[in-house]
Amino acid sequence: MRRTLADVVGRRYEGYFRDRTPVPFEIVDRDGATHGFGVSEALPPRFSLVVRDDVGQQALHSLDQLQVVLAYLAGHLDVEGDLFAALTMRRFFSDVHPIAFLGRWLPALVHGRYGHDQRSISRHYDEDSDFFLTFLDTRHRCYTEGVFARDDEALEDAVTRKLDLALDAIGVGPGDRVLEVGGGWGAFAEHAARRGVAVTTVTLAAESERFLTDFFAREGLPVTVVREHFLRYRSAEPFDAIVNMGVTEHLPDYRATLRAYARLLRPGGRIYLDALAMRRKQHVSTFFKQYVYPGNSAPLVLHSYLRQVARSPFELLDLEDDRHNYFLTCRAWAQRLDARREEIVARWGEPLYRRFRIFLWGSAAGFDTGLVQAYRWVLIRTAARPA
Repeated sequence: MRRTLADVVGRRYEGYFRDRTPVPFEIVDRDGATHGFGVSEALPPRFSLVVRDDVGQQALHSLDQLQVVLAYLAGHLDVEGDLFAALTMRRFFSDVHPIAFLGRWLPALVHGRYGHDQRSISRHYDEDSDFFLTFLDTRHRCYTEGVFARDDEALEDAVTRKLDLALDAIGVGPGDRVLEVGGGWGAFAEHAARRGVAVTTVTLAAESERFLTDFFAREGLPVTVVREHFLRYRSAEPFDAIVNMGVTEHLPDYRATLRAYARLLRPGGRIYLDALAMRRKQHVSTFFKQYVYPGNSAPLVLHSYLRQVARSPFELLDLEDDRHNYFLTCRAWAQRLDARREEIVARWGEPLYRRFRIFLWGSAAGFDTGLVQAYRWVLIRTAARPA
């Protein structure tokens, strides 16, 4: 006899929270019955999982993370209450999908690394720029973490501080040439160009190229936009510095990337970088790999990266822990996304809103719980080793 949804979830609840601080929640099943787990007068439910139909019921009964998320994206399940709390317990659900894991690598083998990377990047970044601008900071449009002086500081001020820190770290001024890896929506390039720095920004996303080309032409700023894979990019003369904000995750071949940096950077030049990180390279959820950043993108694995730095013509000058800054940034993005829900759904549809809602709140939860880390660091090109 098949166990009921309440029995399945109840048994899992007892095992999962045996050595963890319990998170009380409830489920409203397809028949409208409410089932509480860890709920008491002293501990009201933090959130409710509301089943809308048979598909949602089956997904929840499976206790499979991907099925549950896909049911939420399609509206078969809803989360009412504290979504952040729900996502801190994502490991309550299993996530074992070996076929999906193997399927990440087949397209690269068939189509080649560069073509596969371009299609993968486009899956995330080629949404309408106006969509991203609904939740990014309004001053710089920066799609990586800010650096906060305090937890309640405005996102705009935290991003300005981060861009200033990056410029200070690479030590450039008017007339210097800087290569930016991944242009996004022009946050760093604009900030540097308004200080007289000549920036070349390399992007793989067609929408980013369109936005940046139009923006810098309109503003009359000395920024060159190139749509090219970074590992294929060539320059007639070396740059004075390189900036990579949040693109190391999309360049998981650290040895090849460091070689490209060495080829493009003058001796004595510096590189500013930041990235989210995990302790294992492919330890991300199936949902994240299929619906957020498909392809071979992977969080930074710091110890593996530094091993390659030690074999390169670079030295590490500085390393900072950015996990809390990234938590605060993702939380701010998620709050802004939710505040614009009606507009987003009207213009781009409910599925896109739900996908990024899970992504942003899930990222905030990952940073807050320590499942995901983040770092910013600075390298200097020496002449001690050949490129």
